[in-house]
Amino acid sequence: METTVTADDGVRLWASGSGEGEPLVLCHGGPGLWDTLGDVAALLADRAAVVRWDQRGCGRSHGGDGPWTTERFVADLDAVRERFGFERTALLGHSWGAQLALSYALAHPERVSVLVYVSGTGIGPDADWHPAYVENFLARLGEDPERLSRWQELADGDRERAVLQWSVEFEDRERALEHAERMADPWFGINAECGRVLNEERRRAWGTPELYDACRALDVPVLIVDGARDIRPRSAVDSLERALPDVRRVVLEGAGHLPWVEDPGGFRAAVAAAVGA
Repeated sequence: METTVTADDGVRLWASGSGEGEPLVLCHGGPGLWDTLGDVAALLADRAAVVRWDQRGCGRSHGGDGPWTTERFVADLDAVRERFGFERTALLGHSWGAQLALSYALAHPERVSVLVYVSGTGIGPDADWHPAYVENFLARLGEDPERLSRWQELADGDRERAVLQWSVEFEDRERALEHAERMADPWFGINAECGRVLNEERRRAWGTPELYDACRALDVPVLIVDGARDIRPRSAVDSLERALPDVRRVVLEGAGHLPWVEDPGGFRAAVAAAVGA
């Protein structure tokens, strides 16, 4: 079921619901991208009433020129929750979406039954992970010099460039381009300004004592799910794991940044147990 959610400032957001069971809202990665979590929804459709949505100014949520702030996106997420009639819901966030879902849980813990934090980068500063990510990215894409050269030639926002960039996210190198092509189909275009502004906000706000203190006080159960072969160092997530009072962590060996693609059984088992608990 596709529907439109109207945020409190009038911006219209695309959303879709499927499945039956406990409420579960998904938060896609980016920032500046669109929902790519259809496979996650399908994996959990027999266990949860799953809601997917495109963040403002991205994908099928065409309207609005911002503001590109975490506070605004948290309010949008709350509008999605309310539109589907969920008093409390499980939240699953992937990559940037994990940061957004955590921010929502910190703002509205009474509205979150469980937080599933997938492939995030922790709550420390960018120095904990970004330099290693860049090094690992160039090394993995450089395994095929022609792909690296082509990626360097193309402009930011180009679909082919995005597919080449996303191909590094998969441990299975033989199928990496195939998996990345699926992420880009359908193609809605990247909102670069949204991504730039929200990434700048993260660099200012993450790693602060206030954030650590807020996570230490979070009264929500959290499941952290990592792909062991993610090119973002998983040690960065230790900062979040140490801070949370109620946390469990599952590491899926042989999986990269999108662990449900390369270990769907392990991913489903971990998330279904958490959502149904």
